[in-house]
Amino acid sequence: MNLFITTFESVAVLLGIGLIGFWIIKKKILPGTILSLLSPLALEIALPSLIFIRIISTFSSGEFPDWWQLPLWWCFFTLIAGGLTFIFMFVSKKDYRREFAISLFYQNGIFFPLAILVGMFPNDPSYQVYLFFFVIFYPPLFFSTYHFFFKEKSKKAIDLKKIFHPVLIATIIAILISSVGFLDHVPRVVNDIATMLGAMTIPLIMLILGGNIYNDFHKKEKWEFLEIAKFVTIKNIIFPLIFLGILMLIRPSYHIALILLIQAAVPPITAVPLVTERSGGNRAIVNQFIVVSFILSLITIPLMVSFFSMYF
Repeated sequence: MNLFITTFESVAVLLGIGLIGFWIIKKKILPGTILSLLSPLALEIALPSLIFIRIISTFSSGEFPDWWQLPLWWCFFTLIAGGLTFIFMFVSKKDYRREFAISLFYQNGIFFPLAILVGMFPNDPSYQVYLFFFVIFYPPLFFSTYHFFFKEKSKKAIDLKKIFHPVLIATIIAILISSVGFLDHVPRVVNDIATMLGAMTIPLIMLILGGNIYNDFHKKEKWEFLEIAKFVTIKNIIFPLIFLGILMLIRPSYHIALILLIQAAVPPITAVPLVTERSGGNRAIVNQFIVVSFILSLITIPLMVSFFSMYF
């Protein structure tokens, strides 16, 4: 029960910050147009700063001998998620099949797991480092493949700047600094700047999410309740249960198993509506999938973590 409550509180904090972002834009405390300006600040400055400072302050190859396995486990997770997405996408109505699939495949792989792991292990930053190693190639995958879900509508060339994302660059630089023993030569001011910037990552991204939800939903689009029910049943319940069954069979190390389970249980990545719109898809239905999945995750994620704790 303690683990359920801890995870519940971690998810509730995220949703609470999102509600504040919704309220800020609704009350016009800030203009809705500012959200597009804040997103690069969160994803290209604050998040890489958080990753950089966590790795250089925690990581050493001696204490993390299996760190190199985590990207391989991410490949394993992505292959399984891709297979499940291909199978379950046909449950949806044909008109929404691509939106259904892209929302299933791309999970909120950084922010939700980060908040949950911080809540579960407040005095152990090693789990955050494990997470950053796990998702090191996730941003390049997302930005280089999302258009395939709408390939007949989107012919845009791959943007190399998006593939070599600041998250990837920050992770590699931090690993090199820690591995070659250069940590003592990093000026304290650099550490302090990265720490302060990194601290605003989760609040900023959730405020942006809440504001974007208001911008999208005050237009009063028609709600597709049947499609939403199908989606959240698969994404929030079936996906993590299938991965839990796989984990019980292969029995990886605890930290790897926990990260895999959380990755399977979290809602879609918040950038899906934007890239769906860019690719000519239906942004409204994707927003509906994400909002309901986020709300239900308040219960489904703690529940799945509780199930996990029975076997690991």
